[in-house]
Amino acid sequence: MTRELSKEALQELYAWIDGIPLSRPKRNIARDFSDGVLVAEVVKHFLPKLVEIHNYIPANSTQQKLSNWQILDRQVFSKLHFHISEDMLTKLVKSSPGVIETVLYMLRQKIEEELNRTQEVENYSTYADKNILDYVSPNMHLFTKECQSQPEMWYNNQKQRSFCDQYSHLNPEIRLLLEEKDQALLALRETMEILQMKVQRLEHLVQLKDLRIEDLTRHLNKHKSQKTMK
Repeated sequence: MTRELSKEALQELYAWIDGIPLSRPKRNIARDFSDGVLVAEVVKHFLPKLVEIHNYIPANSTQQKLSNWQILDRQVFSKLHFHISEDMLTKLVKSSPGVIETVLYMLRQKIEEELNRTQEVENYSTYADKNILDYVSPNMHLFTKECQSQPEMWYNNQKQRSFCDQYSHLNPEIRLLLEEKDQALLALRETMEILQMKVQRLEHLVQLKDLRIEDLTRHLNKHKSQKTMK
């Protein structure tokens, strides 16, 4: 991943970094970024949901610096399809000249790609919602009529009837948009059910643990009582 940046690219990169509010001043970029904390702040500035900043501890020790970078590589960079080799990590931690610039240059590209992808998804979602509303609003009486005449079509059963079967009479593009929305809702519902099952399981385990503690406490008190009597 090591590459030599042109003077123009470096100046543009430094200007980009200067435009980001960071928790400490930048005096020597190789040393200041060596523990990975400021890199985490850079990512959080643009993609706040991707970084939990409390995971990164300002450090002077090599071990803690490596730990910060490894967390970044595993939890953040991987989601941006970005990876730092062990050799590169060692150079970053040692503040080797020119290395952090290469990493930040590549990271900036990945951040911009993710921002563009997110914007495309938001644009599509807005477009999809608008098209659904544009179709449904003037034809709401048709949906109401079908709901009253065939209410079973509007409720999910165990077989989860195909959305396309229910709305095969609609325009293909509108049907596709509605199907995508329906599938997303089904996925969320399934996730909720799984989480509820996990919560119930954990509650059951807690109850068993409480019973075990009560049993051990009872035996301990009994043992103490017998020992006192002796």
